[in-house]
Amino acid sequence: MDTSAEWMTWLTWALAAAGALIVLAAWIVVRKSRAFTTGGVFYASRWTRGNRLFPTQVAVTPVSVIQHTPRWIGAHEESIHIAHVASVSVDTHLIFADVLIGTSDGVVMSPGPRALTVDAVVQIGSAY
Repeated sequence: MDTSAEWMTWLTWALAAAGALIVLAAWIVVRKSRAFTTGGVFYASRWTRGNRLFPTQVAVTPVSVIQHTPRWIGAHEESIHIAHVASVSVDTHLIFADVLIGTSDGVVMSPGPRALTVDAVVQIGSAY
């Protein structure tokens, strides 16, 4: 067999494997970026720091406030009972905002939701 034909065979298989890895990574990013629960889930923008691949999600329920951050393997989820929420501070910038939730244990920060989304979160939280 010709060496150039062998080289083209290896190149074809290498490109096919690289393409399969890219498709797999894209599938994981899309799957992990879906809403983690039903109901009102608010997403951080992908344009903000720390939210490029897997944006942080915040859900406000009648019982708790849940911050969910997907990762390549697993996820980090923090749940605060609504009775432990002492204050909510919103630092609004031109387009994005930072939400600081004050609790009896400290402060939880959710960077990057859009400023209009933050208004909706505050309205839902004040309803409970």
